[in-house]
Amino acid sequence: MSVVIRLARAGTKKRPVYHVVVADSRFPRDGRFIERLGYFNPLLAKDNELRLKLDLEKVKSWLAKGAQPSDRVSRFLDAAGIIKREARNNPEKAVPRKERKAAEAK
Repeated sequence: MSVVIRLARAGTKKRPVYHVVVADSRFPRDGRFIERLGYFNPLLAKDNELRLKLDLEKVKSWLAKGAQPSDRVSRFLDAAGIIKREARNNPEKAVPRKERKAAEAK
């Protein structure tokens, strides 16, 4: 059983709020979960302290048990100083699509 720390969407249409949950990776995004660790409200300003709330002790205990954070959650944990997130590098993303297609055709 692979356990992940990820976001589960809540809220209404066009007003998302996300719960940070620990779940089995086979469960649906908004379905069953093992434990709720906090929440994330993307509609609030980035400097607002209510935008993200995490129970850091629970997060640390789940990471110690082997839970893998999703990409977005790992960004949150990196900002909190819990884990170090590797910077991604995709140099092809900066190239316009038409140019990529032309390079592939050659």
